[in-house]
Amino acid sequence: MAKDLDKLLDEVESKFCRPDPLRLGTAERPKGCGGILSNDRNGAEAKENLRSTETLKKEDDLDSLINEIFEEPNFDIKSFKLKSKSSGNTSVRASIQGLGKSCSPVYLGGSTAPCGIGTRTSQRACDRLRCTACDFWVESYDDYMWDRSCDYMFLRNNMPEFQKLKTKLVKKKGTRAYACQCSWRTVRELTDLQDDHQLRWVCGKHQE
Repeated sequence: MAKDLDKLLDEVESKFCRPDPLRLGTAERPKGCGGILSNDRNGAEAKENLRSTETLKKEDDLDSLINEIFEEPNFDIKSFKLKSKSSGNTSVRASIQGLGKSCSPVYLGGSTAPCGIGTRTSQRACDRLRCTACDFWVESYDDYMWDRSCDYMFLRNNMPEFQKLKTKLVKKKGTRAYACQCSWRTVRELTDLQDDHQLRWVCGKHQE
C-alpha cells in the first residue's frame, strides 16, 4: 500500500511539478510550483531581452541607411529641400514674363504715327488693341477712313474681312481707320485713348 502511494505521488510530482519543455511556451501554466513560475519568469525575461536587442538592431540599421543616403556623393540636400519651391517659382516667373508689356498711356494715331509700345517718352500708336465690350481684336487700316454710312451691324457682319470692309472704307492719305466688331474710329493725329470715353479698347500687351 505504501509503495503504491509513493508511486502515485511520484507520478503527480512528475506531471505537475517538473518543467515540461514542450509546455513552457503555452499561455496557461499550473500554479503552486515555484520552479515552473521561476522558469516562466526567466523565459519571459529572455524573450523581452531578445525583443529589445532586435529593436535596437533595427534602429541602428535604419540610422546607418539614412547616413548612407546623405553621404552619397550625388545627393544634394539643398535641391532636395527646395525642389518644389524652386519649380513653383520658375513656373510663376515664366507666366509673368509671358505676359509682355502694356502701353502706358495707350495711343491711337494716323498712318504716319509709328506703331509699338507707347509711353510718355516714346509716343507710339498701339497695334495690339483689344475691345473689352465685344472681346475682339481691333484692326487698323493705313491711309483709309470710315465712310459716314458705316454702322454697328455692318461691322458685326463683316469684321475682320478686309474685302468686305472696303465697301465702307474711303482712301485718305495720313489717316488710319480703326475698328472692332462694335466700334470704329478714323484717326489722323496721335491721340490718347483715355480722351475717348466711349471706346472700350485696351492694350492687349506686346510680346517682347
